[in-house]
Amino acid sequence: MVRIRTMTEPDVPAVSAIRVRGWQHAYAGMVPQSHLDAMDPADDAARRREWFVRSAGRVHNLVAEEAAADGTGPVIGWAAFGPYRGEDTGATTGELYALYVRPDRIGTGAGRALTAEVVRRSAELGRTRLALWVLTDNVRARRFYAAAGFSPDGATMTELYDGVPVEETRYTRSLP
Repeated sequence: MVRIRTMTEPDVPAVSAIRVRGWQHAYAGMVPQSHLDAMDPADDAARRREWFVRSAGRVHNLVAEEAAADGTGPVIGWAAFGPYRGEDTGATTGELYALYVRPDRIGTGAGRALTAEVVRRSAELGRTRLALWVLTDNVRARRFYAAAGFSPDGATMTELYDGVPVEETRYTRSLP
């Protein structure tokens, strides 16, 4: 059983560990290993804590917990979303900035539950469309997003990681 709730500042270390381990697991062979090896959960937590405070009210963060009998459990996933950061698409387009699940919890439904909640909350915020960027070579993630109703819209961009170009593809979906 997975419970989705709004992230709080005490969740930052767990979220950073999930993000770093998620990158190292999901992007192996797609992003230079030197970049993945240099990632550190403690360093990420320091930056994430500052970002969490600075972006409050504009960026929404959710966590997935394994539900224990007492209603609490360890954080096993994280999603961040808010207004679209790219070209001017109008206030009705939102963006799923990040979605990560602990590698040992992939396939448990945490990612699906987080995505469903991002879609629901984005629609409540008045968004009519939701976009995200996914590594073009990340076949597993692309299948996941397609199953969640997203599809590529033809836009791509290239990011450099340790000087190596890595292509990303934009996916979008309409919101209810």
